[in-house]
Amino acid sequence: MTGVRPARILHVDKFLRRAGGASVYMLDLASRQERDGARVEFFAMQDESNVTATYSEFFPPYVSLDPPPPGFRDRLVAAGRMVYSRSAARGMAEVVERFQPDVVHLHNIYHQLSPSILQPLARGRVPAVMTVHDYKLICPTYHLLCHGALCDACVGGKVWEATRRRCQGGSLAASAVLSIESGLHRWLKAYAPVQRFIAPSVFLADQLRRGGVFPDRVRQLNNYVDASQTVPRCGPGSGFVSIGRLSDEKGVDTAIEAIGLLPDARLTVAGDGPERSSLESLAERVAPGQVTFVGHIDGRAVGELVRNARAVIAASRCHENMPLAVLDAMAAAVPPVVSGLGGLPELVEDSVTGLVVPHDDPAALARGLGELQADPGASQRMGEAARAKVLAAFDASTHQRRLLGYYGEAAACVGRHELAATLQDRADPGTPR
Repeated sequence: MTGVRPARILHVDKFLRRAGGASVYMLDLASRQERDGARVEFFAMQDESNVTATYSEFFPPYVSLDPPPPGFRDRLVAAGRMVYSRSAARGMAEVVERFQPDVVHLHNIYHQLSPSILQPLARGRVPAVMTVHDYKLICPTYHLLCHGALCDACVGGKVWEATRRRCQGGSLAASAVLSIESGLHRWLKAYAPVQRFIAPSVFLADQLRRGGVFPDRVRQLNNYVDASQTVPRCGPGSGFVSIGRLSDEKGVDTAIEAIGLLPDARLTVAGDGPERSSLESLAERVAPGQVTFVGHIDGRAVGELVRNARAVIAASRCHENMPLAVLDAMAAAVPPVVSGLGGLPELVEDSVTGLVVPHDDPAALARGLGELQADPGASQRMGEAARAKVLAAFDASTHQRRLLGYYGEAAACVGRHELAATLQDRADPGTPR
């Protein structure tokens, strides 16, 4: 290690594969930290799809919760693990003892790992920061949604609202399990060993503070994109692209319906998920021959798809945080067309770096897409402005310097003052406290 960053960083996520935005961010960040000289290790649950990890023998057993395991006993065990996982706590204690991390950087640890893994960190005075990738800490069902509609009833600790409203798929039992989990963790202050909660969007940071998640520990730090390594689009492109998990909250149905209102438009949908079959059926009904589903494809293929597009659509009906797919499109000089929810308007300035449209409004989305389809020059101008924005404000080096400062703050909180001084002296002096 050069002395600029902590020698040993332990990244923690329930998945140790590119399973979604959180794990992609973690793996990419860890790779950059290793290139800068850090020694990086991982902690996750066991999974045959995991990348190779030094301490995998200490990972807790694999469990699938979506869908839940069959049988009453297995479901009961899984529910108990969501609240407290003995195997995860034991495994973390072993890894901390063997690896001796200077900092533990947490990501999505809910359910399969649970905050039980935080107790060994507290006992060992190990600094812990957590990048908060969603709304789970203030919403038992993650998305600030109730039956597809925006909802903040649980924010501030009223977690039984999720049960009363049957927010989890309309199921009273499933909703009650999530309410109990969130209620117990809040009552026990299970996340108290985390010294800094890092929110990628201003919107999420505000919601965490409003929800009482240790407001003085919340920091805002944009996600990053290495735009200098991204090949930008040449020309205005053609067709539209949607990238990500095919689940209800992502609003892909809105995008399909909008395409159906534009007879000459074409949409390529990259990704997979529980709604794929229903979305394919919808496309056959409202936009026959206009929508192509390519499933899950690798990063290189996604990049090529984006670079050839007129625009990337993110029509979410939930409060998105700071989607990497939108940042990647901007880095490629492709304008995003997004709903005006959550952190999306922080990324996209309407008619400057992309378009912002109302959520759940296919007609409004179609008008925006139609404008870009009719005016290739507008797409090109917005794409160039989008790339300029991410180069200026979302670069990787600034992200890592500020993150280093938050590692230092966490170290100071647990009395590791020498480590804290080393980190903070070398962090970005503009890091907000």
